Amino acid sequence: MALTHPLVAAVAPVLDAMGARLVTADAAEVADIPLVWDGETVAAVRLPPLHGALDRLIEGVETELGGPLPSLSREDKQRAVRLLDERGAFTLRRAVEDLADAMQVSRITVYNYLNAIHR
Repeated sequence: MALTHPLVAAVAPVLDAMGARLVTADAAEVADIPLVWDGETVAAVRLPPLHGALDRLIEGVETELGGPLPSLSREDKQRAVRLLDERGAFTLRRAVEDLADAMQVSRITVYNYLNAIHR
């Protein structure tokens, strides 16, 4: 079945936000997630590799907050850390260090923002 099914159209914005992509049912691999409608696999979701996941999360937050992280106000940087925390960014290895570099702040600053969120 073509990638024009209503289910495909419904999930497309979510997949775009995740960096995932759709593949046809016949091109699906074992690691892909099947999209099943009325017992029929209409397509499959191929998740993006973890490599670059933090970059994708940061790009999404920058878009949401209206600018690159280094140019944001202190309050918006704190909001960015909160959004990234809510989206699971800090489960990734070296996320604090990489985010500090991206924000052009110290690791201590990122940890302080996280501590304020979790108080």
